[in-house]
Amino acid sequence: MNPILTYGFLQRALLAGVFIAVACAVLGVFLILRRDAMIGHGLSHVTFGGVALGLLLNLLPLLVALLAAVFCALAILKLREKAGVYEDTAIGIFSSVGMAVGIVLAGLAGSFNVGLLSYLFGNVLAIDPLEVWVAVALAVAVLSIVALFYQEFLFLTFDPESARTAGVNVHGLDRVLAVLTAVTVVLGMKVVGLLLVAALLVIPSAAGLQVAKNFRQAIIVSSVAGAASVLGGLAAAFYWDLPPSGSIVLLAAALFVALLAVRVARSTP
Repeated sequence: MNPILTYGFLQRALLAGVFIAVACAVLGVFLILRRDAMIGHGLSHVTFGGVALGLLLNLLPLLVALLAAVFCALAILKLREKAGVYEDTAIGIFSSVGMAVGIVLAGLAGSFNVGLLSYLFGNVLAIDPLEVWVAVALAVAVLSIVALFYQEFLFLTFDPESARTAGVNVHGLDRVLAVLTAVTVVLGMKVVGLLLVAALLVIPSAAGLQVAKNFRQAIIVSSVAGAASVLGGLAAAFYWDLPPSGSIVLLAAALFVALLAVRVARSTP
């Protein structure tokens, strides 16, 4: 057996990391094609405020962060609809407020404690068994919902106006996608931290889109890229004593560059 698999904490990190990476990659394909990729970055700032609130009140930070992220994901859509602002503007407003709330709450708590820093930078190697099963269950739930509404999401992604005309509940599906994004951001927080979680949503998906010939293939390649990033990143962290979050994101970026090079080579006469 590979030495890396003999350690319980690495087994837990691999299991949770791979499931979360695949969920992020699948959802990221939809977000990129809808030009909503930055929502992950915005929600990560909001999640920071939720984590700080949970730590201040001595509540489960993961649950508080999840509630905060879901609420703000839906609020971004509502602000876009009611106030007539562009989505990037709404994301900018909520991400700034979320980060400010987190900083104020951290100040009230007295300092940026180790717990808060672990959420900022990620600490997948310290994930406990309960968090593993919660992460796997939520990741499976995200993938199941995407599979259940796959055709509707596909229609909505490429032609929302025709989808609305055809009777598809566009507003409802927008909200479902927003909630799923919030869930994946909170899940990714444990793997790469809030500062890098948007990368887990965007980079593997962007890599898959470089070489995929159709949408289904894009999801498959993106999922493989996301899982490979986690596996390779954790291996690098184990053998070379590197931070796992940074290793995972850098490997994902390397895969993106490699697949981009393949695309360019294909298109060169």
